[in-house]
Amino acid sequence: MANSGRDKRIDYIEFNVKDIARARSFYGDTFGWTFTDYGTDYCEFSDGNLKGGFANAGDVKPGGGPLVIFFADDLADTLKRVEKAGGKIVKPIFNFPGGRRFHFTDPEGYELAVWSDK
Repeated sequence: MANSGRDKRIDYIEFNVKDIARARSFYGDTFGWTFTDYGTDYCEFSDGNLKGGFANAGDVKPGGGPLVIFFADDLADTLKRVEKAGGKIVKPIFNFPGGRRFHFTDPEGYELAVWSDK
């Protein structure tokens, strides 16, 4: 399989927010980001260089941070590599508009995700 050039790189950052409209207003007014809505529970943003999203995906943890999302050409192989290196799968591979992804925690307990458009 040919390398996409994005393989194993940070590709997307997702913020879990209580109020998507408030997040849009804050980041749009402050940093000039643009937005694409995908229903009532998800909004993609672009800062002109990197894309990310605002998700209404449950409780917002005080002091929490954004979900950092890596891209992988081969999602199943990357899942195996995460497990072999000591990561714990917290959300197995699932489909979403645009592709598939899984979530894991690293050995320090940080939750991250990996997605693929294949």
